[in-house]
Amino acid sequence: MPSTGDTRTPERISEAGAPRGNPFGTRFVAPLYLGASLNPVNSSIIATALVAIAAALHIPVGDTAILISSLYLTSALAQPAAGRLAEEFGPRRIFVAGITLVLVAGIVGSLAHSLTALIVARVLIGAGTSAGYPAAMLLIRRRAEQAGHAAPPREVLGGLSITGAATVAVGPAIGGLLIGGAGWRAAFWINIPVASVALFLALAGIARDPDPVRFGSPRALASRIDLLGMLGFGGSLTALMIFLDALPRLDWPALAAALVLAAALAGWELRAAQPFLDVRLLVANGALTRTYLRNGLTLMGTYVILYGLTQWLEVARGLSAYQAGLMLMPMGVLTALAARVVSRRAAVRWPLIACAVLLLVGAVATLFVGSGTPIAAVICVTAVFGLTSGAGTVANQTVLYQEAPAAALGTASGLLRTFGYIGSIASAAITGTAFHRGVSDSGLHSIAWVLVAISALVLVMTVLDRQLARADRHHTDQPPAGARDPGPALSTEPTRTELPRTESRSADMTTGTHTTPTPALDPARTAVLLMDFQPVVLGAVPDPQGVLARAGEALAWARAHGAHVVFVRVALADKDAAAVPAHNKTFSQAVAAGYLTDGTAATAVHESLKAEEDDLTVRKTRISAFASDTDLRAELRARNVDTLVLAGLSTSGVVLTTLRQAADEDYRLFLLADATADPDPEVHRVLMEKVFPHQAEIISTADLAALSTAAH
Repeated sequence: MPSTGDTRTPERISEAGAPRGNPFGTRFVAPLYLGASLNPVNSSIIATALVAIAAALHIPVGDTAILISSLYLTSALAQPAAGRLAEEFGPRRIFVAGITLVLVAGIVGSLAHSLTALIVARVLIGAGTSAGYPAAMLLIRRRAEQAGHAAPPREVLGGLSITGAATVAVGPAIGGLLIGGAGWRAAFWINIPVASVALFLALAGIARDPDPVRFGSPRALASRIDLLGMLGFGGSLTALMIFLDALPRLDWPALAAALVLAAALAGWELRAAQPFLDVRLLVANGALTRTYLRNGLTLMGTYVILYGLTQWLEVARGLSAYQAGLMLMPMGVLTALAARVVSRRAAVRWPLIACAVLLLVGAVATLFVGSGTPIAAVICVTAVFGLTSGAGTVANQTVLYQEAPAAALGTASGLLRTFGYIGSIASAAITGTAFHRGVSDSGLHSIAWVLVAISALVLVMTVLDRQLARADRHHTDQPPAGARDPGPALSTEPTRTELPRTESRSADMTTGTHTTPTPALDPARTAVLLMDFQPVVLGAVPDPQGVLARAGEALAWARAHGAHVVFVRVALADKDAAAVPAHNKTFSQAVAAGYLTDGTAATAVHESLKAEEDDLTVRKTRISAFASDTDLRAELRARNVDTLVLAGLSTSGVVLTTLRQAADEDYRLFLLADATADPDPEVHRVLMEKVFPHQAEIISTADLAALSTAAH
């Protein structure tokens, strides 16, 4: 964040001449708003495509989480770097370069056929979209100076925040429509038309940078942009995020690396001629440093509720991911409304105090939220956090605009966004720690207590910050700077692998009263049923190798944690075939074709799923694993099993019949969505989304580790 050495002074910029007419008309602000929406668009839409991507690439759904974290980490690193480059080379050039990079990324992602290629596309998207906000801030400041304004109209910067909030609010719904109608590649190719329009508008509506590009020698360029400082900042931040993402497990090497790199970075920046991260300025300018901390803590509190409450709604209240997303839409709408209201005010202290008070009120209210709380009351709690997010982002951005040196506004703006990303990842770590044994009311209340502490700290920081009152008095006669786009702050996709969605068994199907089981698994009382993984059945489903691999992962989990293993296969001996009546359409056809004959390789459990001595193997002659000719009930009772983890082929066959029968017998049920398949993908989808959640908790094999717990 350089404080000296910048050659583009306001006077030089003004020499280009003041813009004619309204300097902040639609032609100028439209590309800025559209460019600022690219990051939240890519943050929210990808959440609806992860399952489809996993199926298309034949990988576990859990593996696709890297498509979320790669964007967040890249954005956290690239935001201040893009701001520094915009200060050095001109904001229009960096803004256009960023949009172009997003356009290229959309093409790469649309043509990708591997997870590696998609990761590359997401990294490019993160880097490209990161240029939008800091470059837009510099462009708006330059425009105000050219027009002779002390500051831009409040509504201009407020519009950036409103655009971002609105995009996040409707992003999941739009993504669902796109992915459902055009497939998962729509999450990438949507960038092509949006970036193309943004690029055209930017080239047509934003004046060229007045200063020529100065490259010089590579060594001189590296010194001017402080390349080593950027690399040190990136390394320290990456190590910190690895540590946070590992919680509740303490990754001491990552924490040590983060601290060592941070210390080395501080030492380097104190000696750098044009520091990327001006440590002296941060120490001397307490108001700016406190703004970073206050903004990061406020967004952390908002994200904690966003992520934690979303998981709780799906698990404890039995809502689908889409329903939970709809419940959170008022939060996004109120964020935009609060941003618009606060952006019209010149004062910042009272909006920030109100923001802290609302954060505390929401935290305390969350302590009283439970499985029996009316949905309307839950929505009201989320509304409080929506108001907090909107007011906080706008007011903190106003302080940043007032306190940051003009020459360093790009880097300063990027750092504010970086603190927001750190808050997002830290909040995911808090949520993961609270729910690491399962999503429950007590876990939600643990999150609420953490939030009470965060909000109390924010309130104390704000009330005791005398600089805010002085700034209000100083800027009373000036238009406030505006607001910041919250970017991914309101995205419903988690940075960590989501805990499983749960819809509890209904105690009364007419009233909708639910009893919510504790999500954690006791392996000693759990049986993993691997059903009909036989060559004769595998050949009928799409992606047989993928679903077989997921079944192998479930088997490995059971072995490692001491859960019981049950192999279920369908096969007909001669006497069984003779007993099949002609009116049994399914099995009479199988007898006629002879493809379920016992003793053949086609009806054996697939060779990749090896049975051990203590495993139970059940041969059935009808569809359900609980068919009358099996001894599965007695065996499970003898092993004191009360929880079943189901995986099998096909979804509309053995999975449907076994799950329904097991539910009627009061087993606690988990269904591995990624280790289940059907010859008809649409039938599979309907059962998974509309039918099974009423009897079982729908999870993936990657979720099993999070659900494991030792018996007490």
